[in-house]
Amino acid sequence: MTAPLEGITVLDFTRVLSGPYCTMQLADMGARVIKIEHPSKGDDTRGWGPPFVGNESAYFLSINRNKESLTLDLKSTAARRVLDPLLEKADVLVENFRPGTMGRLSLDYAALKERYPRLVYCSISGFGQTGPRRKEAGYDAVMQAEGGLMSITGGVDGPAYRLGVAISDIAAGMFATQGIAFALFARERSGRGQHVDIAMLDTTSALLTYQAGIYFATGSTPPRMGNRHPTIVPYETLEASDGEFVIAVGNDDQFRRFCQVLGTAELGTDARFATNRGRVANYAELRPMLSQVLVTKTREEWVRLLKTAGVPCGSVRAVAETLEDPQLAARDMIKELEHAAAGTIRVLGVPVKLSETPGAVRTPPPLLGQHTDSILQELGLPPDDIRALRSEGAI
Repeated sequence: MTAPLEGITVLDFTRVLSGPYCTMQLADMGARVIKIEHPSKGDDTRGWGPPFVGNESAYFLSINRNKESLTLDLKSTAARRVLDPLLEKADVLVENFRPGTMGRLSLDYAALKERYPRLVYCSISGFGQTGPRRKEAGYDAVMQAEGGLMSITGGVDGPAYRLGVAISDIAAGMFATQGIAFALFARERSGRGQHVDIAMLDTTSALLTYQAGIYFATGSTPPRMGNRHPTIVPYETLEASDGEFVIAVGNDDQFRRFCQVLGTAELGTDARFATNRGRVANYAELRPMLSQVLVTKTREEWVRLLKTAGVPCGSVRAVAETLEDPQLAARDMIKELEHAAAGTIRVLGVPVKLSETPGAVRTPPPLLGQHTDSILQELGLPPDDIRALRSEGAI
């Protein structure tokens, strides 16, 4: 069976993370993604490191598989000789420049929509294409801060923390993929493309979900609570004799089973703790009672006993432990590829599993400009024209 986006051509003008994460997902699902990079430096992340695998950035390798690299200086007057035929073939264009940048190149949606009415045009930016802050740049750390995530991340009495991955960038990329898929589906009905406007502030604030709900309901700003959940107890990291593990008791029946495993069955029927509402209200009383029991066994012992009883729990694992889990291997979430310069590399697999039209990790991340000549030949440019473009610095 073909992949769901097979036959879709994407022009990828993005760099760093939000855009490349989006276009990687499209490529994984079968779209042809032509990554357009500056001839001399390419995507910024090609230089981000260490670590490097040979001379290739581990960062770049992590989010650019299944793509072709075409070098093109967008400021060159000769660039349109390449861009115009590419746009004729394209179904989707994705860019993550600051609003106004593509307009100055006559490549914004307004400039293209009439000539290419079926084009789905996706813009990813910090604050969106409209509103008083639209011209401000968006960087992940800034968006985690301004989007409210940092204020609820960290210890109760400590400073706010940025999440350990660039979640604002990644969320923007995921929502962009979703928006593009919606627009392509709509095009099947209407025959017309449209503009997909993704703002990192929007997508970061959308992650607040129940924290936003708490504010809307109470008018109070949710505080930092460390690893504790604001509306579920116990749902946090707890200390065993040899370190931390996670308990995620989601309902009253699970709490009773949890108490039975701990040998404190009476807590499961205690009026103060029998319901989640009571446990949240009486957290300060319950927590020490649990702690004094949990330190009597190791993490491994508790996790084994609790899993047997059907109580959600898990070890706090290092990245290396997670990536070596046989479950990920069984789910094809670790893939090996042969890279033209770096040799054998490993990348994460495709997390969306489709039974009939699955995506796949097919090709390694490209070298800078690796596909320039083949793409230009495909567009019908003769060798002399390609040489002229290269001598002019356009490619």
